[in-house]
Amino acid sequence: MSHATAVADKRPSTLRGASLPKWSPWAIAVGAVAVAVGIGLAAGLDSRIQWGLIAGILFVLGTYGIAAKVEGRRQAKDRVATSLVWVAFVLAVVPLVSLIWTTIVRGVKVLDIYFLTHSMGVVADSEPGGGIYHAIIGSLEQVGLATLIGAPIGILTAIYLVEYGRGNLAKAVTFFVDVMTGIPSIVAGLFILSLMLMFDLQPFGFAGSLALAILMMPVVVRSTEEMLKLVPNELREASLALGVPKWRTIIKVVVPTSIGGIITGVMLAVARIAGETAPVLLLVFGNPFINNNPFEGAQASLPLYIYQQYAQSAGSTAAYDRAWAASLTLITFVMILNLVARGIARWKAPKTGR
Repeated sequence: MSHATAVADKRPSTLRGASLPKWSPWAIAVGAVAVAVGIGLAAGLDSRIQWGLIAGILFVLGTYGIAAKVEGRRQAKDRVATSLVWVAFVLAVVPLVSLIWTTIVRGVKVLDIYFLTHSMGVVADSEPGGGIYHAIIGSLEQVGLATLIGAPIGILTAIYLVEYGRGNLAKAVTFFVDVMTGIPSIVAGLFILSLMLMFDLQPFGFAGSLALAILMMPVVVRSTEEMLKLVPNELREASLALGVPKWRTIIKVVVPTSIGGIITGVMLAVARIAGETAPVLLLVFGNPFINNNPFEGAQASLPLYIYQQYAQSAGSTAAYDRAWAASLTLITFVMILNLVARGIARWKAPKTGR
């Protein structure tokens, strides 16, 4: 190889245009924040939200200006689209982080073993002390019974729609599932309340479970339906070609293949109904004492406990602190459910080899 050829090989390619370094978005973001803080201080803006919006606008404009000068307008438009995605992500995450941080800071004041293992009992809402043991028991029983009712019905309905549903009946079921997906929780509570009034029944925990099951079923149907549709038809056809009946194919092939996604959908539906207050307020009515029987007498629940304590917090710091501690407990419960759902989904996911 000649010396001229070696020099030509080391020469950078002229077909590749100028490009910003990988750290440039971070540098632009830091600069945008610094300029936004300066503008906020100079203009006397007290709200940090205004500072953040100014920083987001400056980040997008700065990205376009710098990228257009270095890389050209076409690449600048691509970077602007990416920067808009990041700004939208930050706008969505900041309120969530702020909510969680506020709940943790205010909830840990009274959250301890005593708070988790005692009920309100003879403690007045305006007095310090008491706990949420009775509310935890009520929530676990009500949500558990609702899951036992809503999950099987939702899963079987989804199997019917995917595997057997044809004609007007399937269309009607799909229509009503769509309607129930957007139904307000208070409507489900009023429906069960009307039945209670017809049969002259007093508030009890199982009534709340029935309303929560109504809210849970469409979520389970939709999630299970999507998971069943992801099962390849080749698996069904292979099983049927071996002479296996369709019902056995569904039980042995279709459901096991999608079981991870089905369980995830059920867990998410449980997390959704765990924070409902309106049906419980109408049907369960609340109880400061421990009631382990959901089929007789009023019961408490975590969402209802939070509402009642906050309603009494106008003249009581103790009630205010208990409301935040119960909120932190409820958020932790929902977070654990989501983590369990993700773990089961990963554990039961079909193994793919390479």
